[in-house]
Amino acid sequence: MNEKEILGLKELELLSEMNNEKKSDFNRIAVIGGGNIGQGLAHAISQNGMDVVLVEKDQASLERTMSRLDAALEKEIKRWAMTVADKRAILVRIEGTTNLEKIEDCEIVISAIHEDLQAKLDLFVKIDKICPPQTIFVTNTSTLSVTELAAATKREDRFIGMHFLNPVPKVPLVEIVRGLKTSDSTFRSMQQFAAKLRKTPIEVFEYPGYVTTRVIMAFLNEAMHILMEGVASAEGIDTAIKLGFNFPEGPLSLADRIGLDEVMAWMEGLFRDLGDLKFRPCPLLRKLVRAGHLGVKSGRGFFVYDESGRKI
Repeated sequence: MNEKEILGLKELELLSEMNNEKKSDFNRIAVIGGGNIGQGLAHAISQNGMDVVLVEKDQASLERTMSRLDAALEKEIKRWAMTVADKRAILVRIEGTTNLEKIEDCEIVISAIHEDLQAKLDLFVKIDKICPPQTIFVTNTSTLSVTELAAATKREDRFIGMHFLNPVPKVPLVEIVRGLKTSDSTFRSMQQFAAKLRKTPIEVFEYPGYVTTRVIMAFLNEAMHILMEGVASAEGIDTAIKLGFNFPEGPLSLADRIGLDEVMAWMEGLFRDLGDLKFRPCPLLRKLVRAGHLGVKSGRGFFVYDESGRKI
């Protein structure tokens, strides 16, 4: 092949990428899993003018998810953050279903199921057979390998990670995580998608914990050790960090809000992958999780909470 032919091929590839990017006007997005992140994603995507197919594993889970979403929107109305008309506009764009086949015409499919490698692998193998080749697959994950998940599909170049932080509609950041074979055009498409969600994207190359999880887990773990060693009370530790560093929330309150079982799972994953002692879960954290004190969602963690999630 001569130089002109090689240049011609490169021009065709560039034109193909540009055409793909022009078509990145996303209108219909699938979110699989209706936990805190999935529910928040459905809210954020719909709020920004896109239709959402929200898939749950069974009817009971779907009804619970839609009820929680409704309650979250009502809360926003009470604090004058949105109107009743805004709420209706959001809900009318969300189609709740238990039928995975409904995702076949979506431009992007986001997995927001729990952070379990095998469960995510099984899901992506299944939906890889349902969706056309041009559909972009996204895994919302804070610790799992994007490359390993992508390898289970036939679209490794159109597979990417996006790490959204909770609450999704309010946190203006998303980490866009490139797997080993994620294409540049897929990455740029996800930058455009993040812009439609009014979020600031940061490019992250796959590594355990990425940026936010890796930094925050060491921070939370150290705060727990300070509490366990009796240096200060939980309230004292949170007050010191909030006022001393102008943080909106203390580390122990943050851990309670995330869920202590989730925090422990993330720490164990980082400790396993990196072998660094700073990620070995604090014994006090293990003790609370074993007792079922999981934070806000169980009513008790480092602090005690009422039914509305307010600290007592």
